[in-house]
Amino acid sequence: MQLGVNVPNFGPGTDPGVLREWARVTEGLGFDLLMVSDHVAVTPDVAERYPEPFHEPFTTLSWLAGLTTKLRLGTTVLVLPYRHPLLVARMAANLDRLSGGRFVLGVGVGWARQEFDALGVPFTERGRLTDECLGTLRDAWRTPAADGGNSDVHVPVWVGGHSEAAIRRTIRFGDAWHPLRLPLPLMRSVLRSHEVPGFAPRIALRLTTTPVDTPERPVGVGTLDQVLDDLDQLRLLGADTVVLDPYHGDPEETRRPQEAWRALTAVATHGRTPQ
Repeated sequence: MQLGVNVPNFGPGTDPGVLREWARVTEGLGFDLLMVSDHVAVTPDVAERYPEPFHEPFTTLSWLAGLTTKLRLGTTVLVLPYRHPLLVARMAANLDRLSGGRFVLGVGVGWARQEFDALGVPFTERGRLTDECLGTLRDAWRTPAADGGNSDVHVPVWVGGHSEAAIRRTIRFGDAWHPLRLPLPLMRSVLRSHEVPGFAPRIALRLTTTPVDTPERPVGVGTLDQVLDDLDQLRLLGADTVVLDPYHGDPEETRRPQEAWRALTAVATHGRTPQ
C-alpha cells in the first residue's frame, strides 16, 4: 500500500517557497504521492474554507513536476464541471507526459453553489455533467497523440464521493474509489456492497498525545499507534493508496506547516506499510 499527502495549495501561508518545501518534505520522507485541491473562482462560500491565494492545480502540479523526480502528482479532487472536458483531457495528458507518467486525476462533482453560479455552470446538473465529462475524457484519451505523443493516454482516474451515484460513477469510469474523510465503518460497508475497481481513500492526519476513545473518532486522528492501526485496517480493506490530509480547516494552519511535517515524519518513520 502506498501513502500520499494532500498538500494545501491555498491559504495565507502558502507561497511558492512553502509549496516547494512541501514537495521537498513529501518526497524526502519517502511518500509516494502529492495531491492538491481545486477551485477556480474563490467565491465567499469557497473563501470561508479555502481562502486566497488559491493556486490552480494543473499549474501548480506542472511546476512541482519539475522540482521532483519520484513523487506521483494528483488532484484531490478536480471539480470536473468547471472546465471543458477536452481541455481537461489535454491538460491531464500533457501533465502526465511531461512528468514521466506520474499524474493521477482525482475528480468530483463539487459542492460550492456560488462558485458554480460565478462560472455559469448549473449546480443541479453537476452530477450529469461530471458523467459526461468522464465519458469525454475516456474517448479523448483513446485517440492517438492525445498527449502530444504517439501513444494512448493512461492517466489513472480516482472518483470522489460516496453517494450511490458516485459509486456507480466509480465503477463505470474510474480506476479507484477515492472517498474523502469517511468513517471506517461507512467505507467498509460500501466496499462490501460494491465491487469497485480500486480503493484509494483520503483520510485526516492529526496526531494526539493521548488516545482518542470516542466512538466518532475520525480515521487518522489519534495517537500514532491509533493512526498506524487505521492504516492497517485500510490495507486490509484493499486500499492501494491512502492519502493523508494534515489540514484541519483553519487557514492559519498554512502559516505553520511544520506541525503537519512533524506528523508526516512520525508516520513515515514508524508507519510505512508493506509495499
